Amino acid sequence: MSLPVLPTISTFFIVLSAVLVAIGWVLVSQRKIEAHKKTMFAAAISALIFFIIYASRTIFIGNTAFGGPDDIKIYYTIFLVFHIVLATTGAVFGIVTIVLGLKNNIAKHRKIGPITSIIWFFVAITGVAVYLLLYVFYHGGETTSVIKAIIGG
Repeated sequence: MSLPVLPTISTFFIVLSAVLVAIGWVLVSQRKIEAHKKTMFAAAISALIFFIIYASRTIFIGNTAFGGPDDIKIYYTIFLVFHIVLATTGAVFGIVTIVLGLKNNIAKHRKIGPITSIIWFFVAITGVAVYLLLYVFYHGGETTSVIKAIIGG
């Protein structure tokens, strides 16, 4: 079995971002504030790399349709929508949390940070599940780029 390069790389970066968030959480609980800041910055960069790869792939290459059995396609689709909503929410929370931290608004940062982290862990877990369902457990379906869909290629 050969795995697709870009989805594999982007999934690696989303998992890396979640691992770094977990490490950052431990560091802040140990009052290692500078190490926490650096680790969370690395987590944000990792998530950004994921997003750049994902968005570029979506625009230029396309999204891969679910290639598994038709009788579970609806469950996959519901799961995918859940993942997308969670990822969008997590990204917004992440940006707000980072801005609060950078502005040294520690009270609000401490309040929202744990919520953001938990959301992000679920984003990473569901993202890996989507990857496994699309490329490992089943062969991916058709891939169509946004550009081809718009210009009719």
